Amino acid sequence: MTSPIETLVQQLDGKADESYDARAELIRIGADAIPAIISGLPSLGGFGQLTAIEVFEEVGDPRCGPALIGLLDSDNPTVREWAAMALANLSVDGAVEPLRRAYRACLERATPPDWAEPGGIRWALTVLGARTPVVPPLTARLRSAAADDAPGWPSAHFAEIVNDFATRPWSRSLIVPKAPGRLR
Repeated sequence: MTSPIETLVQQLDGKADESYDARAELIRIGADAIPAIISGLPSLGGFGQLTAIEVFEEVGDPRCGPALIGLLDSDNPTVREWAAMALANLSVDGAVEPLRRAYRACLERATPPDWAEPGGIRWALTVLGARTPVVPPLTARLRSAAADDAPGWPSAHFAEIVNDFATRPWSRSLIVPKAPGRLR
């Protein structure tokens, strides 16, 4: 017999409305739903797994760490990216080495470094303290703090900043921020 929570987990893979409602209810249930989500994760398709990752992040239960690490081996690059980012957002202990393996797998698949998956993995490694962000010198000099202490760059220097990143040879240590900051 299927429990109400298991039914909600199965609905994560349903139509958008059904999935969204199941997601909201699982978040409301909280930590009590995590074991059923972890158990049901292998039977979910990509959409359901992405929705489960959202639930994991909202609930913030450390028990989801091993399941997220397992998703780094998914056939779906978006699932791998979201799992990497969730590992960082949740500060999951033991995530650094699996993230490094996932990044090496990106390199072996010849995934372009500016695609979302390797960018998300680099970001996660940086957040977890396993990488140091590298910013080209000109871009670093032009950086200023915005009102909310977020990095920003004056819009008058937009072309220079783009060229600074574009003319740098890509390396494994160069981190192009997902959102390089707000231009103002």
